[in-house]
Amino acid sequence: MVDRRKLKQIISYLKTWQASATILLSLYIPPGRPVADVLEVLRRELSIAQNIKLKRTRDAVETALSMAIDRLSKIPKIPQNGLVIFAGVNPDTGDQVSFVFSPPDPVPLYYYRTDKWFHTEFLEPMVEESEVYGIIIIERDQATIAVLKPSGFLILEEIEDYIPGKHSKGGQSQRRYDRIIEQMVEDFYKKVGERASRYFIPLLEEKKLKGILIGGPGYAKLDFVRGDYLDYRLKSLIIGEPYDVSYQGEPGVREIIMKASNAIKGQRYIDAISAVEEFKIHLAKDDGLALYGVSEIKKALEMGAVRRIVILEESSEADELEKLAKSRGAEVHFISSSLPEGEWIKKTFGDAIAILRYRLE
Repeated sequence: MVDRRKLKQIISYLKTWQASATILLSLYIPPGRPVADVLEVLRRELSIAQNIKLKRTRDAVETALSMAIDRLSKIPKIPQNGLVIFAGVNPDTGDQVSFVFSPPDPVPLYYYRTDKWFHTEFLEPMVEESEVYGIIIIERDQATIAVLKPSGFLILEEIEDYIPGKHSKGGQSQRRYDRIIEQMVEDFYKKVGERASRYFIPLLEEKKLKGILIGGPGYAKLDFVRGDYLDYRLKSLIIGEPYDVSYQGEPGVREIIMKASNAIKGQRYIDAISAVEEFKIHLAKDDGLALYGVSEIKKALEMGAVRRIVILEESSEADELEKLAKSRGAEVHFISSSLPEGEWIKKTFGDAIAILRYRLE
């Protein structure tokens, strides 16, 4: 069975394949389907393929079917989550592709097709982020709404309204002016609450929303939480007390994530960032516990000297490093190079960084 990270890589690779004719084979077999029944269908399709007039197309289809039959005939029983097969050949280069695997979730249907592309649409929901946290950073006139996913965070909207400052004049005029300002602030809070519902309620209904973090630089965050601005279903998911956060936008989101890291420990992105920050500390101390370079890390893993390792998801070395690290009891974290931390690792150190249990001589 492939995990979600590996499945994501497979989907990305398959999407790079395009053909001028319907020669790329996609086959989804749900659990419980007899292997013999599927092989019979494929052999019948192979016989029919002999009738394709254009030799180039006929050869490509026959090659794809033959690869699928060969791989499937070696499997005695369809796995618990079903089986997925992709096979094809590039007639121009002779390059072949063949994937046979059981996905992380059950295959939802039986599906066979040769087409100009591989049909990955039934796998794509399996790699969607399954658990997210909502984030609201709020002031009297500014707000940021974001989500924290296992792969990183995404800013959904930044909202800003003009709220005047306090009136300098006294008397009745000032009181009336202050009431107007307070109404403007209340309307802004309501707007933020409505936008939050628009983004977070669908995630809640899909059972993906695990909690909500609220933060901000002043008292506005407390007024927002205590008031009747946020849907009661979202209010019940607020984690801890509102966090003191100095900024809006991306800096603010990063700040609240780090401040809430203990409250949401175990979240994949949080754990990876924690490992990156620890690596930076050891790097700055120059204490010999920060290690980088794939070959050096492999040697340290073989020795059992690695305590934590952060691997770029896109790395060609990812599978080998993960397997080796887990076999030696190291803590494994993955991070995408599309994130700032991942980009920093890639540009500065390569495909992985590691924190050692002890200094190597």
